[in-house]
Amino acid sequence: MSLDAFVAGPNQSFEKPFGDIPENFFHHWMFDEPEKHQAELDALRDAGAFLMGSNMFGPKEKRESNDWKGWWGENPPFHAPVFVLSEKQRDPIPMEGGTTFIFIPDGIEAALSQAKEVARERNVAIAGGAHTVNQYLSAGLIDELWLHIVPVIIGSGARLFESVPDIKLEPFEISGWLTQDQLGLHSSVDEDPSLDSQKWA
Repeated sequence: MSLDAFVAGPNQSFEKPFGDIPENFFHHWMFDEPEKHQAELDALRDAGAFLMGSNMFGPKEKRESNDWKGWWGENPPFHAPVFVLSEKQRDPIPMEGGTTFIFIPDGIEAALSQAKEVARERNVAIAGGAHTVNQYLSAGLIDELWLHIVPVIIGSGARLFESVPDIKLEPFEISGWLTQDQLGLHSSVDEDPSLDSQKWA
């Protein structure tokens, strides 16, 4: 995320999934030197199930189409069930590598309940986006937050912590500079723990 807590710029669309910023602006550390950051990449993916907002699954003009299967190709990086918050029920979409997109129209707690049942003893992670993370933060359902911070100001777009009540973050791991322009931070959220959240930004 940026210093002012944006994880995407304004004007998100199919052509510009991260809005008016370069597509890999926040994530290039994953791809530039993946072997250097293998431990962090493994930690991001270490979950028995994932939660995802509908906008992260796909742009408004695409996500309800039967032909749309997400941004990630036939073998998405999750390799576990992904519970997508949606406006309507639809059939699950099985993908290669163990990922299945499961659509939940009944709200964040119903999605979390189903994800925890599937994950069993493993973590449930939030893949994004900002609005979904903010909903779970506001409901007190996150106990860990992973942040990768880029030292820039964006000014508008999809913002983390937007309309979230006061919370206290306690940093317990700082990874240092992932690259020359990105800092890794792992914090606990001072609320009743029930969910591990990992951010892809």
